[in-house]
Amino acid sequence: MTRSTAAAKTAPPAPVTYEQALAELDRLVQQMEGGQLPLDELLDGYRRGAELLALCRGKLQTVDDQVKLLEDGQLKTWAPE
Repeated sequence: MTRSTAAAKTAPPAPVTYEQALAELDRLVQQMEGGQLPLDELLDGYRRGAELLALCRGKLQTVDDQVKLLEDGQLKTWAPE
């Protein structure tokens, strides 16, 4: 069984934190930019990268939503002082 076939059968678990997802995404990009991966592995990497990007965007959106403060009865975006 080739590496890409094994990867296709068992998807890696979703990262727990934003930092883990970002680190895995960074590793994937470095591997893909290296130009040494076979075409099937490039496609698998692209798919995984899209999943990780969506996860990171979702986590950032969640944080952005939590940063909004209720002030004088209106939601306002938090701005650092």
